[in-house]
Amino acid sequence: MFGWIKDRLRPVEERSSGAGYTAQVMAARDSYISGQRGVAELTATVQSCVSLWEGGFAMADVAGTGLLTRQTMARIARSAALRGEAVYLIGDEGLVPVTDWDLTTRLGRPRAYRLSLPEAGGGRSLTALAAEVLHLRIGSDALTPWIGTAPLRRASLTGAMLHAVEAALAETFENAPLGSLIVPLPDTGSEDMATMRSAFQGRRGSTVVVEGVAQATAAGMNPQIGQKPDQLSPDLSKSMTAETLAAAREGILMAYGVLPSLLNRAATGPVVREAQRQLAIWTLQPVAQLLAEEASEKLGQPVEIDTIRPLQAFDAGGRARALSAIIKTLAEAKAAGIPPADVSGAMRMVDWKE
Repeated sequence: MFGWIKDRLRPVEERSSGAGYTAQVMAARDSYISGQRGVAELTATVQSCVSLWEGGFAMADVAGTGLLTRQTMARIARSAALRGEAVYLIGDEGLVPVTDWDLTTRLGRPRAYRLSLPEAGGGRSLTALAAEVLHLRIGSDALTPWIGTAPLRRASLTGAMLHAVEAALAETFENAPLGSLIVPLPDTGSEDMATMRSAFQGRRGSTVVVEGVAQATAAGMNPQIGQKPDQLSPDLSKSMTAETLAAAREGILMAYGVLPSLLNRAATGPVVREAQRQLAIWTLQPVAQLLAEEASEKLGQPVEIDTIRPLQAFDAGGRARALSAIIKTLAEAKAAGIPPADVSGAMRMVDWKE
């Protein structure tokens, strides 16, 4: 009796799970990928973008901590690209990846986590404070600042269109009678025609239907005059399939910060370098800065992550020309008797770091 009264008086524990409301929790698994159907990540375009993110983070220079190894950085990049966030438990033996989590917040900031850790024999759950969890989030909004959104989820319409076009093309090339013809032949016996039709049935790239011509000719005319094979292959050009597929791919590339010119067949060296510079400076480095800020706060020491130098995302030719011009200017200044202090002041005026 006392136990029943105690249970009735015990306050109900409330947790903020997922985005904080039931619909988001129900769609949690679906939000790991992009789009409403969760199939956009199956396309080669998305996997190429994810691989670029993964490779860029794996090559990044990390200073200030040994926990962010190259394997960990690659996993963080893949998780951020597909889920929009990456959660790791800071343990005694390093960073432990988390497969699923619930959290409580205060003033919009995570306060405690309920984590699910992966194990070969089955996962296990534990509770940790926010200071014990490394939580990277990208694409957060003001309504749910504790949740990140993947690029594909932010562009779910484009991802769904890309999947629809590629799925339609796959079904067309699998089931359509490509290369098949309707060939007119003189009428013969019904048994011979049936045998011939069954011989061609279901054979891709060959005749699938044989029709007679006697019913299409007038009396006294050659039954073969005016008859020609009819093509059964669908004309995909009238559906603007190529243009739609290219537009969807370019939209996905831009959502991931990859210039579409990088995957152009006619791309040359300068175009590739500019695309790599664009990806590293405007996409990967800001995400790396967010991760460095989170790591500095949780690990208690300054952490710096650089993706620009390892990816050679700078104008090497321009820097070489600038350095050559500076050396030439210094030699001329020395020959003219200009003091080094004045030269250093001039270099600071043009924002050149010595």
